[in-house]
Amino acid sequence: MEFDCGFVKGNKWFRYRAGAIIIEDGYVLFVGNERDNYLYSVGGAVHIGELAEDALKREVFEETGAHYEIDRIAFIHENFFKGSESLDGLDCHEISIYFLMKPNGTRNLICNSITQTGERENLHWIPVDRLGEYKAFPTFLKDKINTIGNTIEHIITRE
Repeated sequence: MEFDCGFVKGNKWFRYRAGAIIIEDGYVLFVGNERDNYLYSVGGAVHIGELAEDALKREVFEETGAHYEIDRIAFIHENFFKGSESLDGLDCHEISIYFLMKPNGTRNLICNSITQTGERENLHWIPVDRLGEYKAFPTFLKDKINTIGNTIEHIITRE
């Protein structure tokens, strides 16, 4: 049986996550669902004993129906936030590794994914130059997406 690297203890929630930055023709891919009023990056929890790269490839395929190749790690993100929507009332701490994916030449993807709580997920291609107009996580991406360098950047947010 596979277990996510994460836990809840009292009102504290922790998760280790792998996220994808997928850019095609000036658009960046995000996911939304029927319950939450925000968008989030493609990706998900790393399973115990699973490499982050393998988790990401699995999650990307589950959410997009397409196989993407990893280009490289772009960001390590330590995120502290107060849960809302599906994490309502929890003090959240998430560590994510964000990988820049190699474009595969299409934005024609089909999402057949559902959340762990049963909501259908939908894909959203957002113009890179309009990302700041959306409630999309990680929030740092709106400031960093046009300047992703060749180094790994460590980002800490407290929202």
